[in-house]
Amino acid sequence: MFNLIRRSAEWGGNTLILESGKIARQASGAVMVSYAGTTVLATVVVGKTKEPVDFLPLTVQFVAKSYAVGKIPGGFLKREGKPSDRETLISRLIDRSIRPLFPAGFYDEISIVCNLLSYDTVTPPEVTALIGATAALSISGVPFNGLVVGARVGYLPSEDKYLLNASADEMACSSLDLFLSGNEDSVLMVESEASELSESQMLGAIAFGHQNCQEVINLIKEFSSDSGKMPVEFIPHDISSIVNYIESSYKENFSLAYANTVKKERVLKLEELRDKVLVEVTEKYSADNIACNSQDIISALKTFERSLVRSKIVDTSSRIDGRSFDEIRGIEIEIDVLPKAHGSALFTRGNTQALVVTALGTPQDEQIVDDLDGDRRENFLLHYNFPPYAVGESAALRAPGRREIGHGKLAWRAIRYVLPEKSDFPYTIRVVSEITESDGSSSMATVCGASLALMDTGVPIKSPVAGIAMGLIKEGDKFIILSDILGDEDYLGDMDFKVAGTAEGITALQMDMKISGISIEVIEKALLQAKDGRIHILGKMNAVIQESRDRIKNHAPRIESIFINKDKIRNVIGSGGKNIRDICDKTGAKIEIIQDGTVMIYAVNNEAVEHAKNMIMDVVTEPEIGKVFDGTVVEIVKFGAFVNFLGGKRGLVHISEIKNEHISAVGSVVSLNDKVKVLVIGIDREHIQLSMRRVDQETGEPIDGELYNIRKGSFSDDSGSCSSTGSSFKEGYNSNRYGSHDKKRGGGGGNRSSRRNSNGSNYYREDLPSNGFENNNRSFSNSRNGNDIPRKPRFF
Repeated sequence: MFNLIRRSAEWGGNTLILESGKIARQASGAVMVSYAGTTVLATVVVGKTKEPVDFLPLTVQFVAKSYAVGKIPGGFLKREGKPSDRETLISRLIDRSIRPLFPAGFYDEISIVCNLLSYDTVTPPEVTALIGATAALSISGVPFNGLVVGARVGYLPSEDKYLLNASADEMACSSLDLFLSGNEDSVLMVESEASELSESQMLGAIAFGHQNCQEVINLIKEFSSDSGKMPVEFIPHDISSIVNYIESSYKENFSLAYANTVKKERVLKLEELRDKVLVEVTEKYSADNIACNSQDIISALKTFERSLVRSKIVDTSSRIDGRSFDEIRGIEIEIDVLPKAHGSALFTRGNTQALVVTALGTPQDEQIVDDLDGDRRENFLLHYNFPPYAVGESAALRAPGRREIGHGKLAWRAIRYVLPEKSDFPYTIRVVSEITESDGSSSMATVCGASLALMDTGVPIKSPVAGIAMGLIKEGDKFIILSDILGDEDYLGDMDFKVAGTAEGITALQMDMKISGISIEVIEKALLQAKDGRIHILGKMNAVIQESRDRIKNHAPRIESIFINKDKIRNVIGSGGKNIRDICDKTGAKIEIIQDGTVMIYAVNNEAVEHAKNMIMDVVTEPEIGKVFDGTVVEIVKFGAFVNFLGGKRGLVHISEIKNEHISAVGSVVSLNDKVKVLVIGIDREHIQLSMRRVDQETGEPIDGELYNIRKGSFSDDSGSCSSTGSSFKEGYNSNRYGSHDKKRGGGGGNRSSRRNSNGSNYYREDLPSNGFENNNRSFSNSRNGNDIPRKPRFF
């Protein structure tokens, strides 16, 4: 029933298997690729273009569904929705790798779908998917100029060793994460992130990866040969006569238009000329009864313009705007352009301009990524926006497309290495690049602007980062590398090679080709020329700001971390989260508690941070005798006042400890909700004894010396009889204050006793009730009438 074709080989220490003829047999080409524990089904379907176009309508989709790792999608709808950023980026990798290999003039609609069926979370799925797409194209009958294979390369500087298709654990130790694709002769696409590697190290990685692709290219050759399907020979329309006519009739006009160095004026003039050519050529060929459609004329125009611009560059050594090959456009830089932003920069290079803005947030603002490798949190976000007005177009704003996602990710890779560790700078960082003008290399303007904005924010980055886009004009064996390319040079050239990094080395690299690859020699020259341009741009940036500001802006959020005993975490949270909610509500701060006892406090200003920190410390701090605390009166009774302090702890200020003089009633001195300062003078299990009179209520300082300031002398009872002669206040306080023991009130009770001091003023004490703070280690004395009188707890 199935005409199964199967080939396998060992590659990079794992088995690579290609199969076809069993699944998706209705597609033009379908291949199941298994590499280690990862399996991808790649399908190709070729259709006819519905309307004439002058480009290849190729769509590539990489689809990763959660069943590939044995998961069910999260969220309310248990079904995958729009493509994730990772799916989009892998789709772009495949598209950029295979697009240059279709013949010029081939405009049939092609749809490629790479479905990730099984994923071991170790083997790079983009490698497997590109192999599958190439193998499926090779048996689909589509005209395709050669085979392309991808590889992922890592690098261990300590061992000077390159890694092929390394696992996630191995890549964690790598200073390089590079994906490249190539055919038998040359490199087609590169995407990488690095830790300030040198040009020679990057070049070695590219050469290493390209060399290791050859084994798989040979395997796909054998596999496609077994299928018996050969690519259809494609014969493009002969448009040479149209090209010749346009050149003879309009060359001077186009030369003058391209000589305009102002992009807006140049674009308007070129659009007028193209419209004119389209109308006049159509009329001419119709009058001559020669078949000619608009698609042929548009293709002829593109061919003519490409030849015109490239010839001028090669023959005159002068570019469209008059610059030399390695010359950088004029650069203007401003920072702190937005007063309420946490950081901002306006970076202008020629007619390309990026307004880059930063915002700082708390770890609670981190992006949660639901990925097949497992959920993760990202504390650095970089978003790139390219509105239509940046190129003078009138169109509705839409959600970010593939290009915007890809450019943002490239800038993210370029900046990420220089960011501080999260432990040193615990903020969530969001960078947004608004492209306000574009004439080539807007992603590299984003890199420069992001570095400037981060330094303006006060983010302690390791080094400034700059980026530059390089171009290529290749005619036969001769080639010219262009620095800081214009949009037209990108459109009409052969390469878009973007390099970003610091003065010490490369942090990101991206290369796209419009021809069928370039040699290592060309890449080496481009890297060295890009380094000179990068150093020049860094010099311009350093003239404005060389390092990060000492502190973040006043209106930026504040973050502070404290450590508490892990056993106290539940106290801070409280029953059902009551305590922590109360702290957040009262201070306006956000609080995050980590299991190791780290407490992160986030607030809009320092005052709120300090308030929240103090409230937390109040909860976790244990009262100590001799310490002074701020408290609030929460209950008044006849024998004293109960005070809450340290975030909810409760203690008693006995009436004798409220003031250094006689008071008739507690309420005459303190009221509910009064803020007072109290000294801890006794702790008996959970019972806490406090004093107000021993603390200066203004300064909070303890008062030294004789606190009652009572002269030594005799104390008399209500009848005037002397109970003690020459005794100290302490002795009288311990033995003579309760009066007779009242058995009716139960053990430990006593009658109210009034004592008159030497200056004639009275002071009163009330016996504690049975549920009061009575000392368990009570002592008794036969002070009066032979009765045992319970001693009051001693406050010192």
